[in-house]
Amino acid sequence: MAILVTPQTKVLVQGITGAFGARHTQLSLGYGSQIVAGVTPGKGGQTFEGRTPIFDTVAQAVQATGATDSAIFVPPPFAADAILEAVDAEMDLVVCITEGIPVNDMVKVKRAMQGRKTRLIGPNCPGVVTPGEGKDSHGGCRIGIAPGYIHKRGHVGVVSRSGTLTYEAVFQLTSRGVGQSTCVGIGGDPVNGTSHLDVIQLFMADPDTHGIIMIGEIGGSAEEEAAEWIHKHGTKPVAGFIAGATAPPGRRMGHAGAIVSGGKGTASAKIDAFRAAGIGVAATPSEMAETLLKMM
Repeated sequence: MAILVTPQTKVLVQGITGAFGARHTQLSLGYGSQIVAGVTPGKGGQTFEGRTPIFDTVAQAVQATGATDSAIFVPPPFAADAILEAVDAEMDLVVCITEGIPVNDMVKVKRAMQGRKTRLIGPNCPGVVTPGEGKDSHGGCRIGIAPGYIHKRGHVGVVSRSGTLTYEAVFQLTSRGVGQSTCVGIGGDPVNGTSHLDVIQLFMADPDTHGIIMIGEIGGSAEEEAAEWIHKHGTKPVAGFIAGATAPPGRRMGHAGAIVSGGKGTASAKIDAFRAAGIGVAATPSEMAETLLKMM
């Protein structure tokens, strides 16, 4: 098993004809992902590289191909509408890669999604990868921009706010011969669709995931909330790393979500919460995989 996506997942790409969307669609097709449709208004009836049909709307693409998941590579001014179009089409999962969506737009999206069936990953995220069983994990499902070739099929789940640290954790595991069940980059924006806790709960319920690496950053309280849940309900080993421990106080750093308030959101507060919950804390990024493997 895995979480969120499998090698059988049918994916459509919103913004498939843009340079960025086209490049990563090529990479996902090369990885073996089932990219069954593209969506670009005004370009319906064309094909992507002579193989993937393009539609004017998400609803048309879903009806024609049975796609259940969407990857969004739409510019920031139009990305919120793209998300809501996928929600209206009742897709199971929407992975929004777009960086720089106005916060007010995402607040409206979150409100509009309440009570709907669609799960949103992102925005401003690297996406989701469930590795396949083939050479270099080909034949899996890659939705987004993560480098598929560093993955290996196995039993460790990875969830992270940072794209780069997601790749680092995956590479460390694969270099040690340890594969991953699913890797989820949830993004660093202050208003996103899926939290650390959401993904941790899915990993805990997944029989194919035997251990978890959780990577957080300064700002917000999502990591503390996940740690509290793990302390009460966790059944599998979890190792964690918090980025930003050396950030100077009083200065905004990195991701838009890096806002510290009310004594929560600091690196020390998150690390203390991890330790109190029995989560193994990696002192540096280079120790993430080793920390988990020692626990396992």
